[in-house]
Amino acid sequence: MNRSIPRDIGSYPFDLIIVGAGINGAGTARDAAMRGLRVLLLDKGDISDGTTQWSTRLIHGGLRYLEYYEFGLVRESLREREILLHIAPHLVRPLGFMVPVYERSKRGPRTIRLGMIAYDALSFDKSLPNHRMFSAREALEREPGLNPEGLLGAAFYYDAQAEYAERLAVENAISAARHGALVLTYAKVERLLHESDGVVGVEFTDLLGGGRYTARAPVTVNVAGPWVDEVLSGAGYRGPRLIGGTKGSHIVVDPFPGAPREEALYVEARRDGRPYFIVPWNGRYLIGTTDLRYEGDLDHVEASEEEIEYLLDETNHVIPRASLSREDVLFTYSGVRPLPYQPEGAEGSITRRHIIHDHARDERPTDGLISIVGGKLTTYRNLARETVDLVYEKLRLPDPGCDTDRMPLPGGLTDDFASFAAAFKATSGLSEDLSERLLRVYGTRAPEVLAYAGEDPSLRMPLSSRTSQPTGLIGAEVLYAFEQEMAQTLSDLLLRRSMAGMGPRVALDVDEAAAEVAQRYLGWSPDQAKEEVRRYREFVRRYHPKDFRRHKTLNA
Repeated sequence: MNRSIPRDIGSYPFDLIIVGAGINGAGTARDAAMRGLRVLLLDKGDISDGTTQWSTRLIHGGLRYLEYYEFGLVRESLREREILLHIAPHLVRPLGFMVPVYERSKRGPRTIRLGMIAYDALSFDKSLPNHRMFSAREALEREPGLNPEGLLGAAFYYDAQAEYAERLAVENAISAARHGALVLTYAKVERLLHESDGVVGVEFTDLLGGGRYTARAPVTVNVAGPWVDEVLSGAGYRGPRLIGGTKGSHIVVDPFPGAPREEALYVEARRDGRPYFIVPWNGRYLIGTTDLRYEGDLDHVEASEEEIEYLLDETNHVIPRASLSREDVLFTYSGVRPLPYQPEGAEGSITRRHIIHDHARDERPTDGLISIVGGKLTTYRNLARETVDLVYEKLRLPDPGCDTDRMPLPGGLTDDFASFAAAFKATSGLSEDLSERLLRVYGTRAPEVLAYAGEDPSLRMPLSSRTSQPTGLIGAEVLYAFEQEMAQTLSDLLLRRSMAGMGPRVALDVDEAAAEVAQRYLGWSPDQAKEEVRRYREFVRRYHPKDFRRHKTLNA
């Protein structure tokens, strides 16, 4: 699956150009390509290297949206949650949530119970169990680490988790490519092409190979997330601002005293009353998120020390035995939600509902251009469906209908994932931990990954030599990422294909070894390998990784 820009791309008759390869762009490309449209998907970076990779990684109905009477959004989200559990069983799994209720809480037990009843009613077709209510004593028996002071009780319900949200986008893009879409990463759209009163294509720069190209299509969808207004500026757009992003930051810590056992905590912060999560994730705990209006550099977003301290302080309050300090933070990550522009009011009140903005309906109409504002990881598939429906209207073509609610993603192609996983573990020849990791990342494609080792046993071995918390990346994954999953850089491999960069050491124990594998098998020169490692380490500096704080050599 090599990246190449056709020489005749300027004259190729695309039906649809999509700008932005996050989860919404990749999902739209998949849907459109599966329906038979000729699709070009462009991104100035890698697949899912924007908002998608900075999410809290939950597939949820949005319990708190009930407070703002967004019943339609909650129903949509719960329906999509059920679909994702079936089409991506390797990436989306059920997760229990406990909501402790305290005397100081803005919402008492009665309000929480009513919300839970509504949540169950809106998910009437779910496969997950209904909610349960616990007394204070029952809540402490289930989660003894909770602060007992002022505890009135708790609610328990199920949502789901996408442990590796990046992989959802990657597999959507792979599926789009398999159905004929041309996917070009590191292709920056410089401007939109105009003719008369409409957009007829884009001009983009190849950031890897150099050169400037044009591509034409009767419809262009701008789904660039926080960068939507930036893309529109290249079209001479003179309408109102569309995006008013808010920043969300997370911290990742090792298991700690009092941590929830097998479920997440959904907690109302003591300081400002906003909800945040303490989530079992990737063998550790993901704590977040914040919600702050953001006007800074969209290409370099990082958690502030104030946000980190806020999350530590709130966690230590609800779980007193945790006693987490700054030193316990393995790494952080932060991103910007592409929400509708709303200069005033509480950040939490800004709708999470997506808006499909047809610029043909603007005060100064521009035909052939659609911009996507907002959108949630949970509802990406339905957003894509609605967008492609509109594209077919604009193209005035007969619509064959959407099938993405029934067709599994590439790693979910099995009727019984549990049986597939058991068979793979029994026959792979790998340790239980390595087999499990490959299944969690690649699903039913895990045997394909392992096949890249061939007869070379070194490609089946972990690349990390660490004895404490080693990263489980194996050499075969390096080859697979570049040859089958459109990876172009070491960062693509570590952060958005193998997911090694989301481990406790953010892959700083395997980055050099992975580059050596690429040098040995993929033709990288020594200078290229060294430069890729340098760029990777420079990028993950924004994560504030613990290894950077400890080892001066990594900062050199």
